[in-house]
Amino acid sequence: MLDSLKDNLRVALKKIVGASDVNEELINELCKDLQRALLAADVNVRLVLQITKNLKERSLSETPPKGLSKKDHIITILYGELSSLLGYSGETIRTIDRKKVEENLIDFNSEKKNTILMLGIQGSGKTTVVAKLARWLSKHGYRIGVIGADTWRPGALTQLKMNCSKINTQVYGEEENKNALEIVKNGLAYFETQPVDIIIIDTAGRHKEEQGLLDEMKSMYSIVIPDQVFLVIDGTIGQQAFNQAKIFHENAKISGIILTKLDGTAKGGGAIAASSATGAKVLFIGTGERIDDLEQFSPTSFVGRLLGMGDIKALLEMARNLEIQSDENQAKRLMSGKMTIEDFYSQMENMGKMGFRNVIENLPGLSNFVKDDHLDVLQQKMEKWRFIIQSFTSEEKKNPDIIHEARRKRIARGAGVMEHDVKDLIKQYNNSKTMMKQAKGRQMQGLMRRFGLG
Repeated sequence: MLDSLKDNLRVALKKIVGASDVNEELINELCKDLQRALLAADVNVRLVLQITKNLKERSLSETPPKGLSKKDHIITILYGELSSLLGYSGETIRTIDRKKVEENLIDFNSEKKNTILMLGIQGSGKTTVVAKLARWLSKHGYRIGVIGADTWRPGALTQLKMNCSKINTQVYGEEENKNALEIVKNGLAYFETQPVDIIIIDTAGRHKEEQGLLDEMKSMYSIVIPDQVFLVIDGTIGQQAFNQAKIFHENAKISGIILTKLDGTAKGGGAIAASSATGAKVLFIGTGERIDDLEQFSPTSFVGRLLGMGDIKALLEMARNLEIQSDENQAKRLMSGKMTIEDFYSQMENMGKMGFRNVIENLPGLSNFVKDDHLDVLQQKMEKWRFIIQSFTSEEKKNPDIIHEARRKRIARGAGVMEHDVKDLIKQYNNSKTMMKQAKGRQMQGLMRRFGLG
């Protein structure tokens, strides 16, 4: 199924890459393909519509940053919108320094002992995650203590002690005491005298319908006043995660989310739902049964998984490869004298990026219509040409010779220019096409490569 979704989005990207202009129709197609992909990944319908609405509005209104093409910008918008629903901003997505990300992942106060309250639904794997988190934090230089306050599930404390013994982490628990609030108070008092930096509190798994456990959780939050509250979500529950996370957040302010059971067939749409309901970042994902199977969450990799694609870097590379393929086809047309009017504009645009004066000095044929003191005029012409070409029909783009007076008037009206501007574009296109036909062999090919025109 994911292969099918990947193929659908690849087709949409090919349409964008192969187009001379990224217009509303193409973006609408991308949004429809994206909606199908996300719904299949078990993402809430409301969130899917929100994402695609933002994608469309931003794609049509935003100007790409310097050095980024419109096509690549749309891809970064797509990933940014999905990642924002996971609590991550575009700036975080672009971060390359992994060590810096790890250091700033959780906001701990170095002047005091920090507490982490762990919450989750029954069966989410929370107790196992407590040990995994202790391991991850220990590897990053923190000294950890754990309090076992799950008094509802038989064997919970035994399991916790067994897992934490593997990583030499001390666990405080009271086997016979069924009062979770009392255990937490005693545990905090105990670790106050111990050389630990962070205290992780394991609690009973609960459900949004279990008012007694929810009240206990609320009271525990008031007693502990934790520095962090992490919600453990089962990656297989899909859209149910929204309502579950919402209830937890209303009783204890969730600051981070840990997603489990992503080593099987889980699609992970619940991560977006839980993050959207709480406004908290997804911090970690559990990827297996071993104590080290807890990974720092990567929004771009996770979004790629939802869409059946790779990380944003891989996707951008795919888009660039498609663009290169398009450029190669364009070069073949240029060398065979079958240049289209879109090819003509693309090459003029490339020359503009390199500097018209530099190109003119090396391509004498252009001096017939571009004088050294008319470069500003040429730039203004190119702005008009872009709108003129967009007003051409597909047939006119393939064969501008069919453009007679009635067509010129229609094109001029559509582009908001004068008829003589349309004539001027066609004239320059024909001049350039003639020049390309007259240029022979390796000399022309080498010159094109020198300027990145083929």
